[in-house]
Amino acid sequence: MSKLEFKPTEGELDILQILWKIGPCSVKQVNSCMNEKKEVGYTTSLKMLQIMFEKGLVERESAGKIHLYTAVIKESQVQKSFLKNMIDQVFEGSPMEMVVQALGNYKASPDEIKDLKKLIQEMENKQ
Repeated sequence: MSKLEFKPTEGELDILQILWKIGPCSVKQVNSCMNEKKEVGYTTSLKMLQIMFEKGLVERESAGKIHLYTAVIKESQVQKSFLKNMIDQVFEGSPMEMVVQALGNYKASPDEIKDLKKLIQEMENKQ
């Protein structure tokens, strides 16, 4: 999936986060991880994975009686797509405005500030 064809729902994003972190999982494993955040029924997890399979967001492999699900779409693809949509829709296409808002409303750690300075330096060196 080269381009993000579907915008995953919040629940689908929760499942994708699990699959990105852990790798191939059974419905039981996904459900167990989801229940760490909030109570979700097994059949709900199963149905969500089936829908995600139909959408092409996950692959399904049979291992005996168990189906293992794997994320098809990369985490970076989803991040880029959501970020682009947010910049376009909320910040009128201005990445700078988004950065200003994010940094103005969030206390960055010394390590994060160091990383930001490094990124700025790299950007300046490319010009």
